[in-house]
Amino acid sequence: MSLDTAGTITRDGSTMCRARKANNGVFVSDGTAECHLAVTDQSNGISNLGAPQDPLSLNAVLTAFEALTNWNAEETQIVLDREPWNTHADALLASGIAVKLNETQLGVFPELFWQVPHLWLPDMQPAYPQSMVPGPNGQHPHRPPKPAGQMYHRYIPWLEQVFSLRALDPVLDLEIFHNWMNDDRVAAFFDEAGTIAKHQDYLAKMAADPHMMPVLGCLDGEPFCYFELYWACENRIGAHYDAQPWDRGWHVLVGDPTKRGADYITAWLPSLMHYMFLTEPRTQALVGEPATNHTQQLRNLTRCGFARIKDFDFPHKRATLVRLERDYFFKSRLWARPDPSDPGKPLQLSLSSSKKTGANA
Repeated sequence: MSLDTAGTITRDGSTMCRARKANNGVFVSDGTAECHLAVTDQSNGISNLGAPQDPLSLNAVLTAFEALTNWNAEETQIVLDREPWNTHADALLASGIAVKLNETQLGVFPELFWQVPHLWLPDMQPAYPQSMVPGPNGQHPHRPPKPAGQMYHRYIPWLEQVFSLRALDPVLDLEIFHNWMNDDRVAAFFDEAGTIAKHQDYLAKMAADPHMMPVLGCLDGEPFCYFELYWACENRIGAHYDAQPWDRGWHVLVGDPTKRGADYITAWLPSLMHYMFLTEPRTQALVGEPATNHTQQLRNLTRCGFARIKDFDFPHKRATLVRLERDYFFKSRLWARPDPSDPGKPLQLSLSSSKKTGANA
């Protein structure tokens, strides 16, 4: 994709905000007018983003940050000259989106910016109070209510489509769930083929289980895959490792055969991980338990940042425990299809590396 077609979409109240990256900057629209923000390349991945001539909402500004950090093979950092950005400086600093580099400049580090949920979660909720209750594998937190409707959205520049997550509706989505479960390729590893009645019962049991959540993944609003998100402590996986209170896991099936392959995996897999880290800041790790003989899935998971921890046995399969840590996900920019020319080179533009060099006040 050429630079002038990359972009991002979000909502600022009732206004649709859009940003598209161009060779000499970013064009940002708040739904009524479009303005150009100049980008000056300062080399080695650092870009100075010029302030708008006319006022822009904070969310419109954030779409520009996203457009500049959404798809980057190498490390990147955005630098803002504080005086012209003074309108938003305090809000950017208070939220952790930006940090003070020196007396005259702020820095936007992707590892911090992508942890702030403003753009990607349409319904941001405060942290749910923690109270430990007994469970099948020991104590775990009392779980928050499950969300309804759309839960997450993110523009995928290499697909030029919006990936979104929404809670599965057990009535409206029953037919697509039933069809996917009866697909031969899906049934071979999900093993839930059956009648409509069986699948109604399956979804009803999941709705009654506070640790499980059925979710549909969509591209431009059209469902193409299905996820089951779970809290690890109460799940069967919790008996096989030292699960922390807010660890989360997931199962997946891709129901649309035209949406398979590397371009799609690198869109939905990091986006799903991003959602689970965003929606609960106390989640420090995500886990999975693919079948040990599912070599393609294990290959996809390791390419997307998961570490293979160990093999173990369920009654129905030999499984591999995989784990992705929060700090690694954000510092490695796993949403951005990173492909550094020298993977062995220490990070140069991370917050921790700048602290070591004394760049931050």
